[in-house]
Amino acid sequence: MSVQTVARRYASALADVVLQRGEAREVQSELREWEQTLQSNSNLREVFANPTIAVDQKRAVLNKLIGIAKPRPTTTNFLKVLLQNQRLTELAEINTKLAQILDERAGMIGATVTTARAVPQDAQQRLQHTLATLTGKKVRIDFAMDPEIIGGLVTRIGSTVYDGSVRNHLQQSKEKMAG
Repeated sequence: MSVQTVARRYASALADVVLQRGEAREVQSELREWEQTLQSNSNLREVFANPTIAVDQKRAVLNKLIGIAKPRPTTTNFLKVLLQNQRLTELAEINTKLAQILDERAGMIGATVTTARAVPQDAQQRLQHTLATLTGKKVRIDFAMDPEIIGGLVTRIGSTVYDGSVRNHLQQSKEKMAG
């Protein structure tokens, strides 16, 4: 079974629980912190990824970390389930899927807008309104900068890319001239 499929199943089950309990954003935030902790500490990653270390020893490490961090019970239970099923190392992918599922259930979609320079706040709001009108959904935009696009913008919504960059227009003009 692919990591994507596994992540979707865990994320979907967790989404059901956190939405029912009204703690979606809090649990999501705590799990992101756990993901960052695991990614920033190579020793922890090694402990949880190593199949030769007994689950009881891994559980002791996790319980000690939980005692320090004191996450909410839902987060604690979810981390323990991931550990028991040897999926704690897939937390990053599960977090990504959880964010997607929570957005879908809230009628929201994510978009990434890449520009050559920072986008002023009023232009960000106009763009958000335009994308909401285009998609018929609420849109959460993540802005990124890439000076190589020269100007304009590149918008990615799901697997669809709208490339209105100067770099793309120059490339298309070059291809037309070349025949």
